[in-house]
Amino acid sequence: MKFGPVPLNGAIGATVAHALHVGSVTLKKGEVVTGDHVAALASLGVAELMVARMEVDDVGENEAAQRLAQTIGGVHLSTDRAFTGRANLFARTSGVLSLDVEAVNRLNAIDESLTLATLPPFRAVVAGEMVATVKIIPFAVSRQSLNEALRLAGQPIVDLKPFQALQVGVLSTVLPGLKPSVIRKTVQHLADRLAIAGAPIVADETLPHDTRALSERLIGLSRKCDLVVVFGASAITDRRDVIPAALTEAGGTIEQFGMPVDPGNLLLLGRLGRAWVIGAPGCARSPKENGFDWILQRLLAGIEVTRDDIRRLGAGGLLMEIVSRPQPRLDTVLPLGSKRPIGVEVAADNDALL
Repeated sequence: MKFGPVPLNGAIGATVAHALHVGSVTLKKGEVVTGDHVAALASLGVAELMVARMEVDDVGENEAAQRLAQTIGGVHLSTDRAFTGRANLFARTSGVLSLDVEAVNRLNAIDESLTLATLPPFRAVVAGEMVATVKIIPFAVSRQSLNEALRLAGQPIVDLKPFQALQVGVLSTVLPGLKPSVIRKTVQHLADRLAIAGAPIVADETLPHDTRALSERLIGLSRKCDLVVVFGASAITDRRDVIPAALTEAGGTIEQFGMPVDPGNLLLLGRLGRAWVIGAPGCARSPKENGFDWILQRLLAGIEVTRDDIRRLGAGGLLMEIVSRPQPRLDTVLPLGSKRPIGVEVAADNDALL
């Protein structure tokens, strides 16, 4: 592509590089110069224009963006009409974004003229949401570079895993002092999280915070549910704690305990028969985004979650931090005469955050 200032008479058929407003004449960036434009500008004393002119082996920005966007997008995405060298991709349905990250990086390394930007991998999106955009930086790109990008994207590199209406069971263990209102709010927050997938809660039970009792109910729910979420009356602190012990006693397996996402550190993921089992961290009682959401959304989209998948979440896994947040298990000295044991409230707060 040729680019630069040219005499006014030599600008016909070229593309205006920068918006121009002189007297009564206005030319927009990207507009093609016509004979009428030249005549009008000449009458106003304009002698030259900054323009871009395509060469034989160039492909215009809109054509290039359109072709590339339609090639990289999977069946669950739609592409709008390219404009000013940009073509956007949108979700046709709700789901979790599926990316070939290495292919995205290779595409962006082909030529600085070609760019592809996406939402982060595994981001939950709703129907109609924009998930990616192709932008051609100059007014044209070489056909060689475009063809290389199209070959790289011979298979879609951006798509969705649609959500599935999984059958979900909820078990809430109780200890003295845990208010029923807390359990009700927790289950409602879970229902709100499941709404994006249309996944129903088919069982909602409370039971003592006891290994044997929990083991028996896990066996029962795993036979009719795709996913069982356990909200413990106290946070899991070890693989031998009540919730993981109940899972293994029931014949299940622990995929991973603990995750490098904060809030969400104390999450347990396992399997029992055909059902996934999540031992929810305390932060899952809150409607705010936390590590529980990341795992739940993948499972709702039918994505297998492995131990390695969870362990790779650390980069970008710090979701919330405030200066006033207490450190885990940090005792707080209470005023003299206080009837509350030292550190009790702090421990409770940290359980909720983890």
